[in-house]
Amino acid sequence: MLRGRGLVKSYPAPAGGAIRVLAGVDLDVRPGELVVVSGASGSGKTTLLNVLGLLEDPDSGEVWFGPERVSGLGRSTKSRVRGRSVGFVFQSFLLLPGLTALDNVLLAARYVGGVGEAERRRALALLEAFGVLDRRDHYPAQLSGGEQQRVAFCRAVLNDPPLILADEPTGNLDEANAAVIAGALADRARAGAAVVVVTHHPETVRGATTVFRIDGGRLGAWHD
Repeated sequence: MLRGRGLVKSYPAPAGGAIRVLAGVDLDVRPGELVVVSGASGSGKTTLLNVLGLLEDPDSGEVWFGPERVSGLGRSTKSRVRGRSVGFVFQSFLLLPGLTALDNVLLAARYVGGVGEAERRRALALLEAFGVLDRRDHYPAQLSGGEQQRVAFCRAVLNDPPLILADEPTGNLDEANAAVIAGALADRARAGAAVVVVTHHPETVRGATTVFRIDGGRLGAWHD
């Protein structure tokens, strides 16, 4: 489902020159796999996820979704591909403050064509499954952190995307809510999605197929 080949990414250094964050990363993730990438702060975990999810362009290298090379597409085409193929789960939730929980979930449908009765029913069913149906008319500021992440997860999976990318999805949650989100990610993989999670704490992600460490801009095997 997902292939990264020779991904290189650098950013300007404050004192001049450049800081290389990704130094030729290769990554394959098949449908049904749950891949975890761990590493220290600043190791490039989020940059890797952003490049794989088409939020940032690599300096060199390629990203493929299935048989399609997507890293070279134009901006508007990338946006459509993201909406169709990728569900994002972020540590900071990224819910829009002016929208209710239900409308935040339905944003995913708006990105790929619009909201009909089927999309609304699916959004309500997801909110119910994650125990926040009674909060559907509340705004993000009226929700706890755990509730916000559950709503954000519902948004990420509303379109049943084949690829889920999660950036520290349990980092701001208590143990109980972290277990809910970790379990939901594993469930998506068991249902056939390709799932990539970047985290400081790989032990919080249940059922991982493979765990990598990113260090020096490269992926290697995880060792406790």
